[in-house]
Amino acid sequence: MDLFRKSAGYRFLDAFVLANVVELGTRHFCNRFLTLQNDPGGRTFSQMTHAARSGCRNFAEGSERLMTSYATALELLDVARASLCELRDDCNEWLMMQWQAPWPVESDQAQRIYTVRLDTPDYGTDINRGFCLHVMAQCRKFEPELFSDDSLVRANTLLILISRTLNMMDKYIKKVGEEFVAQGGFRERLSTVRSETRAKQGGPADEGPKCPKCGAATRLRRTREGNRPFWGCSEYPACRGIVDYHEPDTGENR
Repeated sequence: MDLFRKSAGYRFLDAFVLANVVELGTRHFCNRFLTLQNDPGGRTFSQMTHAARSGCRNFAEGSERLMTSYATALELLDVARASLCELRDDCNEWLMMQWQAPWPVESDQAQRIYTVRLDTPDYGTDINRGFCLHVMAQCRKFEPELFSDDSLVRANTLLILISRTLNMMDKYIKKVGEEFVAQGGFRERLSTVRSETRAKQGGPADEGPKCPKCGAATRLRRTREGNRPFWGCSEYPACRGIVDYHEPDTGENR
């Protein structure tokens, strides 16, 4: 079993690519339409650009954290998702302030944005440069709507792109959760790898007999005082069952 989970592949995910398209589109929207007259304190500008940025950066950080912590990774991915939901509400508010509702899903304008497919990434040997070029190329697929002179068209386009991104992220988060259930987190993999290594080296295994109280596996632990080994229930602290540890008989004393 590999101790560390692979993480860098998130840049090949359509969800992450589209999240970056949303961030670029949001920044262009804010630069073009938020002025001193409609946003005198700059709060909406700051909130929208921060939410778009958070959607990307927390997505990336969460995916990187999968190497050692599923819990932290899922928390960061959830923050990324929540940030995009916040951005979605800001776009809705922009439309309602002008007495407009989002395009109907079945409308021609909406379907045009919904049906645009992203290209399969090919980053070559320089992934950072390749990724940036790929994101910009995907961004151009949504012209002229994403860079329209009409703020309502841009806001509607961003809403659909955010919706598509959230749908992809939900599937990604669900997949990560299923991996955790099936394979365990870093601590579980660490224990498994350690046990496998010790078994190959002829040392005592980290997993011992079944717990006499609940039937779960036990783990090799040591007392705080005296550093004496014992088998402790893996469900601790819910279960405090223990089993005495006996040194393996190697036959040397025969």
